[in-house]
Amino acid sequence: MLLRRYFVIAICGVFIASGAVSGEEVVKAVGDQVSFKLDTIVPSVTSITWKHIKDGVTVKAIEWEEGEATSTTPNPRFQGITTLNKETGQITITKLTVEHSGVYTIDVSGKEQTQKFTLTVMEPVPKPEIKIKQTANPGFVYLSCEYTHKIIWKNSTGETLTGSKIEKGESLTVQKNGNPENFYTCTLENAASSKTSERVYERDLFEDESSGGSSAVIIVICLILVLLLIGIICAVFLYKRNEKFQKFVVAKFSKGTETAEDKSGNVSKHLNPDENKEAEVTQEV
Repeated sequence: MLLRRYFVIAICGVFIASGAVSGEEVVKAVGDQVSFKLDTIVPSVTSITWKHIKDGVTVKAIEWEEGEATSTTPNPRFQGITTLNKETGQITITKLTVEHSGVYTIDVSGKEQTQKFTLTVMEPVPKPEIKIKQTANPGFVYLSCEYTHKIIWKNSTGETLTGSKIEKGESLTVQKNGNPENFYTCTLENAASSKTSERVYERDLFEDESSGGSSAVIIVICLILVLLLIGIICAVFLYKRNEKFQKFVVAKFSKGTETAEDKSGNVSKHLNPDENKEAEVTQEV
């Protein structure tokens, strides 16, 4: 028991002597902003300096000394996007880029603090687009989503679906279940951001049988109208360019007109027998 007590005391002594580091890790997307500050800061601060360590190179991100009205940003990487709160020591960096990734430390009144901050800046994920591939079976389709990291498939009930790995992402096999309002989405995620695709509805994946029949009827009608239009155009062209065809049309039209006149005459005779009788009496007189 005595040996264990001395061991614990020794371990605590090591931590106290070395000043155990209280760290914080943050992941952000390009274009975001981040803020770091100490858990506590001693009063009567005479200077504050934030440093950025990346790939073994240390640069000053922002600094302030007592007597100065404003802080300065010596490094161009932080100019115009970095601010410092002199009361709390908080640093804020906006419009983050990948170059801002690294470790941040702070010196207060010329003394480096043990608390450090690790920042990782990642490119945001793009908005995914679901691609549709038909199969030989009309009751199934393949949906695919391209991305190199995490892909999440979900349906309209919120259920997470399991996709299959393909060369550039994942593929999901969807079966027709008869509800045109069912939909599917694809979500891309990394440690800094996530984005979801537009919904793909079942009504857009599978052709409805009734609508298929209606479409066929419409196509047939359109074909008939096109053929009729072509026939009319050809007839007009022949009439203008071919004299024999013109004479044929005129003859047919004239014959039809005469026939119509004869018929109308006969009809008038039958319809007006009194007039015919008056004409006969006049002739006899």
